[in-house]
Amino acid sequence: MRWWVFVYIIGLASCLCEKPQQEPAEVAGIQLLGALPSRAVDPANNPSTPEKVALGRLLFYDPILSGDRDVACATCHLPEFNYAEFLETSIGVNGQGSGTKRHFKLPNDIPFTKRNAQAVLNAAFNGIENNKAYQAEMAPMFWDNRAKGLEEQALLPIKTLEEMRGRQYSEEEILPEVLRRLRKNPIYQGQFESVFGSESEAVTEQNLAKALACYERSLIAPNSRFDQYMRGDSMALSLGEKEGMNLFLKMGCAQCHSGPMFSDYKLHTLGVPDSKNRAESDSGANGQYAFRTPSLRNLRFTAPFMHSGQFATLQQVLLFYEDIAGGKVLNPRVKPEQIDTLARGMDVNFKDISRVVEFLQTLNDDNFDKSVPERVPSGLPVKGNIEN
Repeated sequence: MRWWVFVYIIGLASCLCEKPQQEPAEVAGIQLLGALPSRAVDPANNPSTPEKVALGRLLFYDPILSGDRDVACATCHLPEFNYAEFLETSIGVNGQGSGTKRHFKLPNDIPFTKRNAQAVLNAAFNGIENNKAYQAEMAPMFWDNRAKGLEEQALLPIKTLEEMRGRQYSEEEILPEVLRRLRKNPIYQGQFESVFGSESEAVTEQNLAKALACYERSLIAPNSRFDQYMRGDSMALSLGEKEGMNLFLKMGCAQCHSGPMFSDYKLHTLGVPDSKNRAESDSGANGQYAFRTPSLRNLRFTAPFMHSGQFATLQQVLLFYEDIAGGKVLNPRVKPEQIDTLARGMDVNFKDISRVVEFLQTLNDDNFDKSVPERVPSGLPVKGNIEN
């Protein structure tokens, strides 16, 4: 037999033996997931305008809103971290530096913030459900769902001691003081009048909340590869990512991480370990160690995870759920019978974790507004005291 005939036969046999990769069949439960809408819904009493968004952006980056004029909303909600930050729990008042270099100035008597800073990105969709009308004014906010809507959420960090208020003003004094500063600033006074009208006082608590909320509502990332897949582009995900999605569903993750935001926005007790940044234990909503299901959107730059920031990677989060299913409780203050039954019933297997993480990366969309103003009307440092 000639050598080239032999090579041809061997090559043909090899081709015939190779099995083409097949699309994994979708397992039951994909209807629990969903694509995000292309735009956010505004509350009836706070329609979005470009001017209102621009005013809200300036306020978000201006430390004029903090008691000691050293912290802005953007100090702990940075665009490079999907409007969260890479810290276990935040350093607000009396802090210095940014990101992992942020630290308290000395002397210091201000505690760390109570919980991990949640991403502002896509908060405009909090509470959204498949095939249901969305009410922006009812959107659940914070780890314990203590506020509804971005308008109500916007003012609470200003009133919180360790986040923005500091010790110079009481909780009752801080907002009147902030409004006084804004009214004295001709740029802010003029912009508030332009946006909200000048027939009566334009700089009010309600309008401050509306401007901040309107800006935050503009920070969305609704076109991840997963969104494209759910809208009909079957090639948007690789075979491995589709397999990871099926494992995500099969494990039972979507029982809580459901809907377009991959969260049911309900409170669940999981026994997550406390942060060591504060002496007291965080008992969550109603003292039951229950916290809201976090969204899984844009996790690429929002580590560490969970309300206490105790897990540095998604792999660690999934191993934690494997421990729960195996009967382990990592927080000694939580009793086994308190652990959520949905979490106990999950079927997480170590060998599948890498595939699930691969799928979760398809929920990232880096195409969102990251613009930072060059200066703010107060003349204070943009983003607050972030210089090391």
